[in-house]
Formats: sequence, C-alpha cells, structure tokens
Amino acid sequence: MTRRLTGFQPTGHLHLGNLIGAMRPLVAAQATPSIAMIADLHALTMEHDPRQLRANTLQVATVLIAAGVDPQRTAIIANSQVPEHSELHYLLECATGYGEAARMIQFKEKSAASKTVRLSLLTYPVLMAADILVHDCDQVPVGDDQSQHLELTRTIATRFNARYGQTFTVPEGIRPVNTARIMDLADPSRKMSKSTPSAAGRIGLLDPPEVIRRTIARAVTDTVGVVRVDPERQPGVSNLLAILRACADREPGPFTSYGVLKREATDAVESVLGPIRARYAELSEDPGHVRKILAEGKAWVQPRAAETVRRTRAALGLLD
Repeated sequence: MTRRLTGFQPTGHLHLGNLIGAMRPLVAAQATPSIAMIADLHALTMEHDPRQLRANTLQVATVLIAAGVDPQRTAIIANSQVPEHSELHYLLECATGYGEAARMIQFKEKSAASKTVRLSLLTYPVLMAADILVHDCDQVPVGDDQSQHLELTRTIATRFNARYGQTFTVPEGIRPVNTARIMDLADPSRKMSKSTPSAAGRIGLLDPPEVIRRTIARAVTDTVGVVRVDPERQPGVSNLLAILRACADREPGPFTSYGVLKREATDAVESVLGPIRARYAELSEDPGHVRKILAEGKAWVQPRAAETVRRTRAALGLLD
C-alpha cells in the first residue's frame, strides 16, 4: 500500500505558502496512509534557542491539527521522538560519501553564509533520507528546493539495496496537482518563506486580521494598471491572483483596479485563516492534548521504523 511522508520544519511560523503547498495536499490525501513529520532534529543544524524550538514544535503540531490534519488517519510525529530516525541516520552515513553530502546546494549556501558550520549541516540530507526510508515511504511531496535531497535519498537507497540486499523502498517524488506556488508579497521573484529576514512578504497562518490586511495592502504590484496573469511582466499581480484563486477556490476577476484585487484577496485569505486561528486557540488551551497526539503518532509508526532499522543492521552485519 502506498505510504506518504510530508515534513515540516519548526524553524519559524508556518505561512500561507505552507498551507497551500503542503498542508492542503496532505489533508486531501488522508485516504492514503500518511505521516506528517515535524523535523525538529533538522533545526539543530543551526544556532537556535532550545525553548523556542520546543515551543515551535508544539505550535506546528497544533497548526497541523487546526488546519484539518486528522491524527486518527495521519500520524503526526516529531522525528526527535522516534529514536529510529537517529539510528538509521548513522547507519546511512556509513553508506554515503562525503562528496555526495558536500555538493548539496543548501549546504553550500548555508555554510557560505555562516562563520561556524556544524557537522550536522553537512549530514542533514542523510538524516532527511533516514526520515523517509525508516517508514518505508514510497511517495514524498517535494518542491524544487528539496528535489536534490530526494535524489540523494533515492541514490542511497538504490545503492544500499544493490550492495547489501533488498532493504529499502525507493521513494518517488510527487508534486500535488493544481497547487499554486505562493511567492513573497514584497519580492515576488522568490517564494514565500519562513527564513527571509523581513516578515513583510509573508502571511503567517496565525496572523491576526489587521496584520493580514496590512501585509496584502503593501504587496508589490506594478505600474501597468491591468489585473491579469503575467508572471514575467507582472509577478506581484500574478501572485495576488494565485493567492485569491487558491483561497477562494474559483477563478478571480474581473477587476477594475489593484485596490479591488487586494481587498478581495484579503477577504479570501481571512476566510481561510480565520477558522484555523479559532481552532488553534481552542487546541492551545490544552497543550497536553497535542502532546498526547504526538505520543500516539510515535506509537503508531515506531514498530515499522524499528523493523526497518533491524533489517538495516542485519544487512550491514551488526549483531542483534
């Protein structure tokens, strides 16, 4: 049976792009056995505040539930709470070359921007491979920025199977159909991201209505004065249309001005995020409930993960 894993980084507040690009497809595919993984181990590759990381991990879990991820159908886990992730990470390091990890684009970019580079930043694509392979997942939703890492995962799994015998499922990358690519509202040449220094270009899933209104009101447009889809010459307007289309679930327009477009986009975004904020507030009143869901997710996935690690150890020649 097809198994799917979708990962979320707890390194900042989830935003509208995460909802449309990853969370909605996850909710829509819950008939397929799925895992929603919060990759808190990945956050250790960079300088971080331990208290903030813990809070962010719980926040991501809570937002996932508030957005419609059903923990009765989709296991919600933090990869740090399933020790098989870490054990398989080391075992896969023993089957991965230094050059394979060092050529990853994200490693090159992040290491060039930092005076101190943690060893874990080099090896975290191997941890990502372990995150996928430990659960026998054969489908992984992937964007352009993670496609290189998925290819490394496939390379590691294929080579390991050829060298040590059939051990891993080789995963395929999938791209959800009809999913808009949401760009930064202040700089529509790049996608909306948690990692950009300024919050002016992103809409957080928990932003209050006045912040959403202000962010969209200040969104970059152009001097053409015509509302149409033209990503090359009018990327800002095209991005607002994509947001409106995704949130209102209809073809937008026609519009007489950018101001009307922004007002309709604001209303559409608020209609989607308002219920999520309300549900999040309810869930936040009982954080023990969210911790219980994470514990249940761990119990759900751990037997299969343990069996994968057992197979891997045996293939490598380690004692039981």
